[in-house]
Amino acid sequence: MFELALDKVQIEEKQGEAFKPFADDINQYNKKFYIESYGCQMNFSDSEIVASILQNEGFGATKNYEEADLVLLNTCSIREKAEQTIRKRLTEFKKVKQAKPAMLVGVLGCMAERLKSKLLEEEKLVDIVVGPDAYRTLPVLIKEAETGQKSVNVLLSRDETYADISPVRLDSNGVTAFISIMRGCNNMCSFCVVPFTRGRERSRDAHSITNEAKQLFEQGYKEVTLLGQNVDSYYWMDEANDEVITFGKLLERVALINPSLRVRFSTSHPKDITDEVLLTMVKYENICDYIHLPLQSGSTRVLQLMNRTYTREWYKAKVNRIREIIPNCGISSDIIAGFCTEEEDDHLDTLSMMESSGYDMSYMFFYSERSGTLAARRFKDDVPEDVKKKRLKEIVELQGRLSYQSNQQDVGKTFKVLIEGNSKKSDTEWKGRNSQNKMIVFPKENYNYTIGDYVVIRVTDFTQATLIGEVIYQ
Repeated sequence: MFELALDKVQIEEKQGEAFKPFADDINQYNKKFYIESYGCQMNFSDSEIVASILQNEGFGATKNYEEADLVLLNTCSIREKAEQTIRKRLTEFKKVKQAKPAMLVGVLGCMAERLKSKLLEEEKLVDIVVGPDAYRTLPVLIKEAETGQKSVNVLLSRDETYADISPVRLDSNGVTAFISIMRGCNNMCSFCVVPFTRGRERSRDAHSITNEAKQLFEQGYKEVTLLGQNVDSYYWMDEANDEVITFGKLLERVALINPSLRVRFSTSHPKDITDEVLLTMVKYENICDYIHLPLQSGSTRVLQLMNRTYTREWYKAKVNRIREIIPNCGISSDIIAGFCTEEEDDHLDTLSMMESSGYDMSYMFFYSERSGTLAARRFKDDVPEDVKKKRLKEIVELQGRLSYQSNQQDVGKTFKVLIEGNSKKSDTEWKGRNSQNKMIVFPKENYNYTIGDYVVIRVTDFTQATLIGEVIYQ
């Protein structure tokens, strides 16, 4: 779900823009840190790595940035709106810093590399700038910044995976957790900044991944999501056993930890997802029947300009193959409206592909040029904004209808649901997701269930974004 650029409109609520840490025995630490994360799930996962590094340096997490000694923003350069939001937050922190000069403010992640000079020198908004591959140097950078120096490390790495760092689970529900399995990206999609801000692709060793998943299960977690910019290109050589570990084999290793540990993954690239992965999903009930398969455009011509390396026909065949092997698989997508040179026929191709694929939900954007990308260098951003917005509106309306139809088809069906917490609307209802990643709410009543339990639910009603159900047995 984090492959993309741009201004986003959603049918289903995604994680909030800011990810703020909990305060856990804060008084046992000498100093306090506050962190917010923006953008993709990888950034949220990275914040947990940063929290672990800081905790080892005597920092404890706090929810109140005004009392923090160190304030960090883990940033995203995918969309212009995200950068605007971060600048606004930094301005707010600057006001607090005027009354508390010793407080340090730092920017982490993708925006750090892109805008380091402006943030440090021109606008004087931050003291520390750290790129995604340099988090281990944070302790040194903090010490430098404490002397009044501006500290920066945005060097990219060809081998850093943070495999030996045990993440501190921030603001966790104790049920679901992310596990980063790889970093960087080798796909040079012309609209995307990720290869330039996160570097080349490298896979984490499989033993550290399975060990982390085992530890999470032993701590009571019931679901893990394996994260990567393109998980299907995961590749690691197990030299001890002279075995190549593909993503399908990694999925199997994690699934075998325990049948009660659910396994999800994101994101898949249409050119790389294999039958091996699909057949592994079928083999293990605890691997969820859900795939996020970004389309971006339904036009082969536009896909070529995007450097997506597949055609309209290839994508359609891949969706058909998924449906053939996993008939009940949930499929979601990313879609861009108004990419460079897009014409009305290209837009209609996108709408028809959405219809054909029958997405359960999508993350929808209109194109926003990002400096440094191949598209910014090669193509003119020539689709008028009013046309982009019109096309996006049509995409959103179609996805709304598809989501409605998808949920309507689930009425009367039963699903195994993992309880994640209280419903947002009422503490008399539980919420949880089924294997297809659909959120289901249902009454607690007098059943003796709690967060982290599995329960079988019959769907009785629905909205465009949510299924509504009832417990069918205890």
